[in-house]
Order: sequence, then structure tokens, then C-alpha cells
Amino acid sequence: MLERPKAVVAGQDALFLDFDGTLAPLFPRPDDTILGVTIRRLIIRLQQALEGRLAIVSGRSIATIDRIVAIPGLAIAGVHGLERRSAKGLVTRTMAGAGLAEARRELLALVTGLPRLLLEDKGASLALHYRTAPDLEAAARDAAQQAAARHGLELQSGKMVIEIREPGPDKGGAVDAFMAEPPFHGARPIFVGDDVTDEAGFAAAARLGGHGVLVAQPRPTAATFRLDDVTAVEMWLAESVKAMEFS
Repeated sequence: MLERPKAVVAGQDALFLDFDGTLAPLFPRPDDTILGVTIRRLIIRLQQALEGRLAIVSGRSIATIDRIVAIPGLAIAGVHGLERRSAKGLVTRTMAGAGLAEARRELLALVTGLPRLLLEDKGASLALHYRTAPDLEAAARDAAQQAAARHGLELQSGKMVIEIREPGPDKGGAVDAFMAEPPFHGARPIFVGDDVTDEAGFAAAARLGGHGVLVAQPRPTAATFRLDDVTAVEMWLAESVKAMEFS
């Protein structure tokens, strides 16, 4: 049984936060997602208390996280690590190749015929969502697997989504890259996430002397601690802010 994590320590920790299912609940359509006012304020206060050692590590693109979160100067890894903006604002990204363009055309034809599926273009990744059509999971997975095999792309599963992506860093690679740079270097990494795609982040945090926090019901995981849901994450972050500001 995984225990609840202790509060984040201001002079010691670096905090890496997944977005969907961790900071914001999962919405039927990704474009409908919003970030709560309270948790946004907590992120700002934590970013200040940790002296910039906070990053969002998401499957979303950096541009999408910027639009939803709207916190200037925030370090972000997007598209599961295929793009990253450092604390100093330097952006690196894996570019989409011709194979992904071909896969996009094929999957667009699929969603035209099956309009309850949703295709999200993230640049170096294509996400085929079946949140509103769970009965079409098999069709979505089959199409994605075939397209990935044809065009030499990687396949990545998530909650009610299957993605085709360019080869490159995952969330663990993003943590490694952040931790090699100031202001993260030398801190203890804490990675918080809910999905199987976050397991690489949990493993990287543990390897670098920190730990992972699973936001889900108990399941096999590389995380050391657990929180139930987005509400529990907000409460834990609020407790961490209070502990930092009154220490």
C-alpha cells in the first residue's frame, strides 16, 4: 500500500507535474480542459517558493499548456518529452517527419468515417482519442498500430487514447534534461502523474534520488507514494505551500 507523500521541501525539492488527470480532471474533449483558479495560484506560489524548480511535464504541447495554464516563465516539457522549454526559456523540440505526415492523412480518413473518434495533432505526435467512444477502442488501436508500423513511428498508450509519435525522449528523458540544468540540478526530484506514460518520469525521479507520486487508485507502479485524484493533489500542494511559507 503506497502512503500519502509528505510536503514538498522548499530548499531541497524539484517538482515535476503531469497535467491531465493530475492538475486538471480529464474532460471528454481535450479542447474543453480548464485549470482551476486555486490550483493555478498554488503553482505560481510553488514556483516562487522552489526558486523556479517546478516544471509541467505533459502529453500536451507547450503551446497548449501555455494557453490553459497561462503562467509566464514556466518550465514545460510537452508531447511526452518531444519538446521542452527550460527554466531559462530555451526551447528544443523533435520535428515531425514525412512518415508522420502520411500517418496523419490516414488517421484523418479514419476519423472522417468514425466521427466519434478525435484526432489531436501535437506536431511530433498524433493522438487518437476514444474517450467519447470507448466501443471504438479496438478500431483506434488497430489503425494506429498499422500506421506506426508502416511509417517507422512509435506507439504510446494512455487513458482512452493511443498516440503515434516520432522517436525521441519520453517523460523520463525530460526529467533527466531538466535535472542537468539550473535551477533543478542538485535538487531531489518529485514526479507527480496519473497515467502509464508517467511511469518513465517516476523511474527517472527515483534514479536521481527522488520519488514518484501516483495519482490514481492502487496499481503496479514505479511510484513510491500515492494520491487519490486531482482534488487530493490540490490539497497536498496547498499543504506544501503552507509548510514552505511558514517554515
